[in-house]
Amino acid sequence: MQAATNILIIIAIGATAIILGMGLFNMFRGGSGNTSQKLMRARVIMQAIAVALLMAALFLFGPHR
Repeated sequence: MQAATNILIIIAIGATAIILGMGLFNMFRGGSGNTSQKLMRARVIMQAIAVALLMAALFLFGPHR
């Protein structure tokens, strides 16, 4: 279970980085502002998912008192 959670966290962080890169690339090449907005919104959602997965992993597998 812990290995699966680690893999999901890595995938979520990687997806966040890829979406960020796509948004920055679109912005720097002068692409559509609407596309940049959609990509940045997707990044925020992926970032929230990554943080939620990290918090869940800490809660489930962290040191318990």
